Amino acid sequence: MKKKGYIYFVTNKYNLVLYTGVTNSLVRRSAEHGEHRGAVFTEKYNCGKLVYYEVFPDIEQAIAREKQLKHFKREWKDQLVNAVNPEWRDLSEGLVADPEEMPRVCHEAGDGQSGRP
Repeated sequence: MKKKGYIYFVTNKYNLVLYTGVTNSLVRRSAEHGEHRGAVFTEKYNCGKLVYYEVFPDIEQAIAREKQLKHFKREWKDQLVNAVNPEWRDLSEGLVADPEEMPRVCHEAGDGQSGRP
């Protein structure tokens, strides 16, 4: 059975920077960022607030989407966040151990083929 994959954006408390990441466990990775144990970038810029995520049926699709999003302009990433989380709330507070039980704040990812949001 393939593992699910997730792409996500974390930011700082002022929403000044966005970090795009990929993981097979959104709950674990979000906790790591919240405790500032994530990537060097997130530690340096104090990014711990999960503001956006997408769910994929397997990690390979999530990795492909992350690569696509890394080339997005900041404005396009902001559009993705604003479409599902206009207040830029910390979504990690609603995460549970089984992602299938998570509120559908962010969408189940589609084909990931479009070049823009």
